[in-house]
Amino acid sequence: MTAGTRDHTLLELIGALIEPAARPDPYPVYARIRELGAATLDLPVWETPGAVISSYRECEAVLRDPRMSSQRGRDRRLADMMPPGAPSSVGQRWFLSLDPPDHTRLRRLVSAAFTARRIARLSGRIEELVDGLLDRAAERDRPFDIVEDLAYPLPMTVICEMLGVPAADHEQVREWSSRLTRLIDGFGAGPSEESLDGLLALNVYLNELIADRQADPGDDLISELIAVREGGDSLSHDELVSIVGLLLVAGHETTVNLIANGALALLRHPACFAELRDDPALAEAVVEETLRYDPPVHITARVATEDMELSGVRLRRGATVVLLLAAAHRDPAEAENPDVFDPHRPEIRHLAFGLGPHFCLGAPLARLEARLALTRLTRRLPAPVLLQDPPPYREHVNLRGPRSIPVPRPAPPA
Repeated sequence: MTAGTRDHTLLELIGALIEPAARPDPYPVYARIRELGAATLDLPVWETPGAVISSYRECEAVLRDPRMSSQRGRDRRLADMMPPGAPSSVGQRWFLSLDPPDHTRLRRLVSAAFTARRIARLSGRIEELVDGLLDRAAERDRPFDIVEDLAYPLPMTVICEMLGVPAADHEQVREWSSRLTRLIDGFGAGPSEESLDGLLALNVYLNELIADRQADPGDDLISELIAVREGGDSLSHDELVSIVGLLLVAGHETTVNLIANGALALLRHPACFAELRDDPALAEAVVEETLRYDPPVHITARVATEDMELSGVRLRRGATVVLLLAAAHRDPAEAENPDVFDPHRPEIRHLAFGLGPHFCLGAPLARLEARLALTRLTRRLPAPVLLQDPPPYREHVNLRGPRSIPVPRPAPPA
């Protein structure tokens, strides 16, 4: 296959991947893309032709390559699209799209408040929330929707309580978050009016919330972030808004998919479901295998900081490299029988939380929530029965997960 033919085939496959029909099972398309190898991709929204990579080895190498930047220039363009009078924080980059030394500085300051000890203390509260959600589902006169009744409200409540977002505002924050996640949906054509509205509304809200905490600190993560001092350094107001916005969105959107995808895999594999119900110690492996087998985030990107060659594809400085993480996780060169859900693999490797300096700060919290939710779910469901398979999926290509997973109601509390 010539390079031109390969690039044309890739464009056709990307088109197939974007189609809603691929959402329930994009993995056959990913397999075909992976078979092509690294290939050039030129999208209208890009100033310079880029590339798509999909093997595990290539994705891992790019994530570790210091010549690859996380900065994609999106945030400043978004600020230019905002109406007059919009808060300046809309132009503040999320620190996951920064490079050292800016990223190093912000991550150090955030890590001083977002500690492992703080997350470990949440275990009892998460168990309480899961049990409460299952109890209420058992009382309803309708099927139990694992997504709407458990996977969404659990991480949303946890991160909002951590940050000190009033309970009355949780649903509104969820709506804004849902709108603005369109900004990171893989091969999108650019910001929609809906996503820009969500970004603006969330920024206005967080500016007010943070100003309130600055005037009247509480026992919450926002107040701790305001108070953080490292070598005389602290977070500016706009940095606080950006960081809290990232924690809110990333703190629940991806965990929703992790819990939902894990539950779906268990329901489709009754032996694994029964094994986890009988042995909670298996929860860690179930969560890690879910992160490999059906990750909550399918795509990430980097930008070349210099002219270079990547797996035979020549890139100019400024070229975008799209990493199909979900395809890499099913790479047969990396994992034996990669299309099989198997928590008993000798080694479960994945890139779901990134690598190196950009390794996800919230990974311990997401893992904790998923372990506790899935373990308790298997104890309370009478049997692993799916009322609709495949279930309906969200529209997102990147943040891919079921929109609904209807199952019989959980058993009442013992």
